[in-house]
Amino acid sequence: MEKIKTKRERVKFASDNVAGACPEVLEAILKANDGDRAPYGDDEISKNLQDKFSEIFEKEVIVFPTSSGTAANALALSTMTPSFGNIYCHKLSHINVDECGAPEFYTGGAKLVNLNGVNGKITAEELNKSISGKGVVHHTQPSSVSITQLCETGEAYELDEVKKISEIAHNHKLNMHMDGARFANALVSLDCSPAEMTWKSGIDVLSFGATKNGCLAAEAIIFFKPELVGNLPFLMKRAGHLLSKMSFVSAQLDAYITNEVWLRNAKHANAMGKKLSQGLDQHKNIELAYPTDANEIFVKIPKDIIDQLNSEGYTINDDEWDGKAVRLVTAWNTSLSDIETFLNFIK
Repeated sequence: MEKIKTKRERVKFASDNVAGACPEVLEAILKANDGDRAPYGDDEISKNLQDKFSEIFEKEVIVFPTSSGTAANALALSTMTPSFGNIYCHKLSHINVDECGAPEFYTGGAKLVNLNGVNGKITAEELNKSISGKGVVHHTQPSSVSITQLCETGEAYELDEVKKISEIAHNHKLNMHMDGARFANALVSLDCSPAEMTWKSGIDVLSFGATKNGCLAAEAIIFFKPELVGNLPFLMKRAGHLLSKMSFVSAQLDAYITNEVWLRNAKHANAMGKKLSQGLDQHKNIELAYPTDANEIFVKIPKDIIDQLNSEGYTINDDEWDGKAVRLVTAWNTSLSDIETFLNFIK
């Protein structure tokens, strides 16, 4: 019989950050702990990541492992954007709302220019109208564009959307950054290749997310254009992200992308997301706020049901998205019984 979860343990669906690391990643960490390894990323595991990621992306790439998504985003943008530059992003983007000014700090003061977009995604048309001030000494200079995949409403940018946004950015000589915190979930949702979703669609630098999908603490900054690397090694050291025992971060990423562990985890999380979304959609008092493309579900839930869920120990945040919807997230280890328990309680 499955153990009944206590109130303290009911953190399922609060985020995919609540999930632990998958077995393959934990095993890799233990293996990396066997013996001594060169520090600061000079170990063989870290060096081999370059080749492994290059194979995955069908292009020679330069990879810098980091331990957090905020660091990956802010450091990536710092190589693309001068202190007097600006970064065009969606108003709900993680870099704008949830990173405590890290992009501004790491870039030395670059300005985030918020776009309204449509359902969490910026549009090529709005971006094109918003780019201005180039060459005018009184204005911050257009420098970069950042999109989030999946976006902040759980939807995936279609390849054509990425290409159109990238085309506008490059026409204005701006760099393209993708915050791929849920990169794998978007990838399996679109059923395309990593290359198609990134550099073939105009992305210059990718923040490759792994922590939400089975790693313990591991992300990566991936450069598709070597010339954009710039002073990143020095910036990482100055920011405290050149880890002495980088091999443990690299070991996580190595295990994550080996034998398609990352894709398997994402497929499961997405499948559970669809199950939960369908179950909630059948409830007469609950309305889906946005389409469920992957593992994030945004729903409008009556306050009394939210209060009931909170009283049972579920972590339900009803003011995160301008009060429009509650966000629920499934993960690589979400089970059908987790979903059934949640849906039965709502019934």
